[in-house]
Amino acid sequence: MYALPILIAPAAPSSEQVAASQQQATFNGTFRRDLKESDRLHWGEGQVSIGPDAISLMGKLAPGPDYQLYLSPEFVETEADFARLKSRMVLVGPVKTFDNFIVPLPANIDPARYDSVIVWCETFGQFITAARYRQ
Repeated sequence: MYALPILIAPAAPSSEQVAASQQQATFNGTFRRDLKESDRLHWGEGQVSIGPDAISLMGKLAPGPDYQLYLSPEFVETEADFARLKSRMVLVGPVKTFDNFIVPLPANIDPARYDSVIVWCETFGQFITAARYRQ
């Protein structure tokens, strides 16, 4: 089951593409493996950047299905926190690659209204990772 997301994933953006996206960043944060509900199958690590047109990761995610990127007004590191805050979050879009990603930021979303970015598995209701980008 865990091989399928890797097999069907599109080609990941190159380090150069992610670096170019990150140069436009207004906010930055770090995905870490040591969050409360991250484990050996559900984790992320690397530098996440939020710019005017995209959110990008120079790093890695544990592979899985149906990953979605959210912005949250509060930091989240558990499934219970996610459920409690979901109505106040905004869905940015799908995360389709696991080694680096670039997710377009819709024009109607203002990242300055939030403080954290979260990767969530919709299919299994599973917390993957999060990073605070504003204090």
